[in-house]
Amino acid sequence: MTKHRWGEKPYHSLDFEMKKRFGGKVYKISLDGGMTCPNRDGTIGTGGCIFCSGNGSGDFAVPLCSSVTEQIDTGIAGISSRKHVGEQFIAYFQSFTNTYAPIETLRALYMEALQHPNVVMLSVATRPDCLPAEVLSLLEECNNIKPVIVELGLQTMHEPTAQYIRRGYPLEVYDTAVESLKKRNLEVVTHVIAGLPGETQQDFLDTIDHVAEVGSHGIKIQLLHILKGTDLASHYKQGLFEALTMDEYISLVLRALSRLPEDIIIHRLTGDGPKELLIAPTWSSKKRYVLNEIHRQLKLQNIWQGKEKKE
Repeated sequence: MTKHRWGEKPYHSLDFEMKKRFGGKVYKISLDGGMTCPNRDGTIGTGGCIFCSGNGSGDFAVPLCSSVTEQIDTGIAGISSRKHVGEQFIAYFQSFTNTYAPIETLRALYMEALQHPNVVMLSVATRPDCLPAEVLSLLEECNNIKPVIVELGLQTMHEPTAQYIRRGYPLEVYDTAVESLKKRNLEVVTHVIAGLPGETQQDFLDTIDHVAEVGSHGIKIQLLHILKGTDLASHYKQGLFEALTMDEYISLVLRALSRLPEDIIIHRLTGDGPKELLIAPTWSSKKRYVLNEIHRQLKLQNIWQGKEKKE
């Protein structure tokens, strides 16, 4: 396989970046901080985003236990039972909005995670509209102990789509959040979704370009999953939109990678929603096959990250 500046893959993968920073493989442990979301508790709305299954994207998080330490130990044991792992892990607060709690609660959760001897980094998934000054200060404090990543759910830059999916905040809020986090030397990762109803390929690529322009340090590219029990599933069953085919999705990923600057870290290229909830697209359940096909097409089409980036 051809060697690239990021190793064997023609893009700046998270795996490559973690090995560069920590000298070896780093695994992520998904945690549940016991929080909710302003889009579910009535502050903004009660139904959540239209695609949310009710677990706040935490379908693979360790079930809420008596402590963060127990969750981390359980997560490490689970990974270790499937593969050989080292002693370096990212504590990832994944379920719902992980800055949406009293500051004392957040401090206790974050600090307990950071004190775990096997945790080398903290990752906090949240909404751009849930980053008040006191939370930013706490995250900055944590970042002085061990590196911190803040993951923001943007999904799309387009207001009509944002309203349709019930995101609950305008684009300017995301832009301000990125700026505020970067001023405090906090690393930002942005979540985007390909295949949102009503969006064209160019709409998705516009979102990719915006993420690059605001200076997000990393990106997670996610396929739109239609999950049981969601409002999106009702729309899908009514024939209001179609799910992407695998070829369509891979084409979007390749075009996105070619436009992204070389220094942006690629945290995810696809996902495989929980099989017991997944309605469509069913091909996405074969995550390893999809990733292998993405890598094959990158090689066949001679595409690499930044090949066609905007100047």
